Amino acid sequence: MKRSKFILALISCVPITALAKYKETLTRQDKGFKTNAGEGRTHGHIQLKGVNANVLDLKVSGKDTDGDLAIFEQTGLSPKRGTPLHVHHNQDETFNVIEGEYHFIVGKEKFKLTAGDTIFLPRKVPHAWTQVSQKAKMNVIVQPAGKLEEFFVTMAAFKGEPSKEQVAKIFSDHEMEIVGPPLLVD
Repeated sequence: MKRSKFILALISCVPITALAKYKETLTRQDKGFKTNAGEGRTHGHIQLKGVNANVLDLKVSGKDTDGDLAIFEQTGLSPKRGTPLHVHHNQDETFNVIEGEYHFIVGKEKFKLTAGDTIFLPRKVPHAWTQVSQKAKMNVIVQPAGKLEEFFVTMAAFKGEPSKEQVAKIFSDHEMEIVGPPLLVD
C-alpha cells in the first residue's frame, strides 16, 4: 500500500468527535493583530544572558500560530559575540538584518550580512552567527516555532551569566544541540 493511501485510511478511522475535540485545543488567532515597534507581544523585552546580552521582542508567538511560526526582533547589544555553533533538529530559521553587520557560518560556508540581507538556516545544519558592528538589529523567523520562545525566556531568567554547562543543558532542553564554539570575528 502506498504511504499516502495508508495515511488516508488511517485518518478515516479517527472518529469525528476526536477531530472536533482536537480543533477545540487549537489556539491559532482568527483575526489579525499588531505588535507595536519597540514592543514584544508577550514577555516584554527579553534581555538575554549567556551567549550574548541582546534584547528580543516577540512579535508573533508560536501560541498565535499553533506552533507553526514564531517571529522575534533582536536588538544586538553584544559586538563580537554571538551563538555557539549549534543545530536545531526541528526548526528552520530565517534572519533578516535591519541594521548593522553580522557574520554567519552555515555548514562550512561563511557569510557576511548587512542591512537588507536575508539568510536561511535549514534545520539539522550546524550554524552560528556573531554581531560585528557596535549597533545591530535583525528579525528572526523560526518555523515551526518549537521551543525557541521558552529558550529565550529561560536565558533571560538567570540572575547572572550562566555557565557553559548550564547553557548546553538549556540548548538541549529546548531541542537544540551545541556542536562547536562561537564564530570568532576580528
